[in-house]
Amino acid sequence: MPNRKVTYRLYPNAEQEVRLQETLGLHQRLYNTALEERIRVYKETGKGLSFADQCKVLTQWRKMVPALAGLNAQSEQVTLKRLHLAFQHFFRRMKNGETPGFPRFKNIHRYPGWGYKTHGDGWKLHPSRGTCSDQPSAHGKIYLQGVGLMPLRGKPRDAGEPVTCEILHKAGKWYASVTLEMETVQRERGTGMAAFDWGLTDFLTIATPQGIETVANPRHLRNQLAELKRLGQEVSRKIRMAQKLSGKQKGFPVSGNLRRAIQNLSRLHAKIARQRKDFLHQTSASLVEQFGAICTEALSTKNMVHKGGAHKKGLNREIHAAAPAAFLKMTKTKAEEAGSWYEEAPTREIKPTQRCHACWKLPDEKKTLSNREHQCPHCGVICGRDENAALVLLRWLEMRLAGSSGSGREPSEMWSGGSFAAMKHETHAIAV
Repeated sequence: MPNRKVTYRLYPNAEQEVRLQETLGLHQRLYNTALEERIRVYKETGKGLSFADQCKVLTQWRKMVPALAGLNAQSEQVTLKRLHLAFQHFFRRMKNGETPGFPRFKNIHRYPGWGYKTHGDGWKLHPSRGTCSDQPSAHGKIYLQGVGLMPLRGKPRDAGEPVTCEILHKAGKWYASVTLEMETVQRERGTGMAAFDWGLTDFLTIATPQGIETVANPRHLRNQLAELKRLGQEVSRKIRMAQKLSGKQKGFPVSGNLRRAIQNLSRLHAKIARQRKDFLHQTSASLVEQFGAICTEALSTKNMVHKGGAHKKGLNREIHAAAPAAFLKMTKTKAEEAGSWYEEAPTREIKPTQRCHACWKLPDEKKTLSNREHQCPHCGVICGRDENAALVLLRWLEMRLAGSSGSGREPSEMWSGGSFAAMKHETHAIAV
């Protein structure tokens, strides 16, 4: 059975806010204490502690510390499990020769939250019902042990049974990320065919047998750069003033004025992130609703922003702000849920930004990134660079669907009359 996550916004009262902050602080100190214990034991014995070892130690800590005994035991085990996973990733990176990144002690302002393993053990979701008894509405309540019953807002796209929960604290607001177990995931699928080229001038250039469409780049980050700069300068100025008055570079007292300035900056960053995520979800869902066969080129964000130095800083920022990797992942997942045909063409082999869509030939001289127009020296076709790339991908997709290149699948058997009239290929919803 597939699992899906849904995020609810929590609305605690003043007393519950204090309890949530206390619970967050206890989990943060538990994480840091467990990390300190692992380091100490390794220095003394040369051997590390396992997750099971620390769970046994946790039982002793709960007997000695009443505050820990008041928390849900399973939620404390989730915190220890997060530390265990951090060490596993550390050893994996060491083995692969990557930058190790030893697990760090967490500051309370950078500690994200805590989790629960089982529904009904320390937490319980009470979604309210709409006009139909089987459909949840946008409002409900959640019970947390030691905090009480809190109102929440949000609803899943498909109904499911709650399994696990994570309580998150971001930009001064509280959220509950709930994992739902669903019998099936249903999503509408289109019947057309399309290939798109991702870019920055236009977020998408979509080529279909009927013509070219574009999706504008909303540039959420660029639109707020001036305000981000102003708020960042305000925070820096107040930090320097606090350091000067206290005579300390670190550990200086944080005034309410400075705390509000930091909160305003973090809230704007959170707003931009929400706008970006909402845009990516809506755009990817729209593609899957319109088309039954979708193609694009495989992108590597790491390679795109790898070099360039200071003169490429603005371009790298725009690439990160547009989040191409997240968009392709969302589109692929939604296409699998709908049973659509989704392909990522091999960029190094196809070279869609260089190849001509009309004669399928490569230019004698490689086009630079600043050249935004495609002019084929062989057949004389002239069009936009992104338009040409989308048409190259569309032609490649047509060849794939015609069965001209084998991949173990037989698209020619199901593609007929320009649409997926009879879909023989079934893609099961993946578990997240």
